[in-house]
Amino acid sequence: MAARFVAHRLDGMGDAPRPGRVRTVTDEQVAELVRLTLKPKPKPKNAAHWSTRSMARQVGMSQSAVSRIWRVFGPKPYRTESLKLSTDPFFIGQGPRRGGTASGAAGTGLVCADEKSQIQALDRSQPVLPMMPGVPERRSHDDLRAGTTTVFAALDTASGKAIGSLHRRHCTAEFKKFLAKLDRAVPVGLDVHLIVDNYTTHKTEPVRKWLLAPPRFRLHFTPTGSSWLNLVERWFAELTCKKLQRSVHHSVPALERDIRAWIKDWNTNPRPYVRHKTAEPIVDSLASY
Repeated sequence: MAARFVAHRLDGMGDAPRPGRVRTVTDEQVAELVRLTLKPKPKPKNAAHWSTRSMARQVGMSQSAVSRIWRVFGPKPYRTESLKLSTDPFFIGQGPRRGGTASGAAGTGLVCADEKSQIQALDRSQPVLPMMPGVPERRSHDDLRAGTTTVFAALDTASGKAIGSLHRRHCTAEFKKFLAKLDRAVPVGLDVHLIVDNYTTHKTEPVRKWLLAPPRFRLHFTPTGSSWLNLVERWFAELTCKKLQRSVHHSVPALERDIRAWIKDWNTNPRPYVRHKTAEPIVDSLASY
């Protein structure tokens, strides 16, 4: 290297030609492979997407060559992600405000509410084998179903505290009972802006009449197809991941006791969620895509 620098200065700093196998895949072949991968059609026979082996047969390369090219350029035809765009014409204007990103004015509270229905009390058909060094916890693949319950919950966006109510059904009568509990829990004199989704139960005539009696409640509906804007959905994800996914319950009352205990424990150290993005950059990224 030093001798090449002395002889050729900066031109001598590059790698010198090395012995080895001559390259067999041209740039044109690589471009054609990437183009064919990104095209929605044609698809391989008897498959919904390309694999490295089916693509290798299609373009006349080795499977390892296709794999290396995909790793470099990033297409992953074997993966898919879910996406749904809101068709609500007021999504841009209402999304950030109704998603709980704005704080309430003085004398008002911003609360996100929803229900998580069909929570099953599941028991394993055989005893769960505990975890041991080098061996994960093991449980039977089948379960015994003891019944279902529904959690109505409201999340205070400022403090992160949750108000929960459990019912075996999720109809208008149960939602009215939950609203009454929420009314008792919120300090008197505080106006409540309640964010809910477009579920039919939230818009029935009995609910409308109840809301007219305590005028401090005001409902805001999230744009259609945008339930992710409701922050209580994130709280439901916490409940699912930390409590429900791996728990075992022999009965619905046992399940409900555990959920109540989890909510009580959550409220001992509540953690408010903070959004770092409004709807605008999300829509801008979709538009650029």
